[in-house]
Amino acid sequence: MSLNTAATPARFLQSFIFASRWIQAPLYVGLIVAQLVYVWLFMVELSHLVSGAFGPHKMTEADIMLIVLGLIDVVMIANLLIMVIVGGYETFVSRLELEDHPDQPEWLSHVNAGVLKIKLSTAIIGISSIHLLKSFINAGNLPEHTLYWQVAIHLVFIVSAVAMALVDKIMTQTLILQHNNH
Repeated sequence: MSLNTAATPARFLQSFIFASRWIQAPLYVGLIVAQLVYVWLFMVELSHLVSGAFGPHKMTEADIMLIVLGLIDVVMIANLLIMVIVGGYETFVSRLELEDHPDQPEWLSHVNAGVLKIKLSTAIIGISSIHLLKSFINAGNLPEHTLYWQVAIHLVFIVSAVAMALVDKIMTQTLILQHNNH
């Protein structure tokens, strides 16, 4: 047995540290459970929409629009969960081995921590946009300072996403330059 393949304490520690990534697997299972809760929430809200639209007490167009925006919000959060579950597991725990699977998401083939951060930040901006639109539709029932804070928080999300994209672009260009110089 050569010195490189011998079972040394350092080699055991390296293997142990690498195997520790599996500690995250239950976290992704927990997010799947959270997604099931969102499916339930979606169905409850959908039943409110249908009963309100066709029931004896007709909803206003604004009420219907607010519920529909709520449904869109739930779907966008579910999409965010899928990105975190699938992309995070693939990036940080283990490969999913979905090559040539007809349902493999296009983005999964080139996912890494940087791409995942950008996708997540744009999804958060989308969710924030839906919340902001709901607030604008319901602006008459909200204090003015609440609307200002929501706009400010939304702008912070946008600036953060742009900053992350710029940092990712700079890091990628730096890696390409380093690779080309070697």
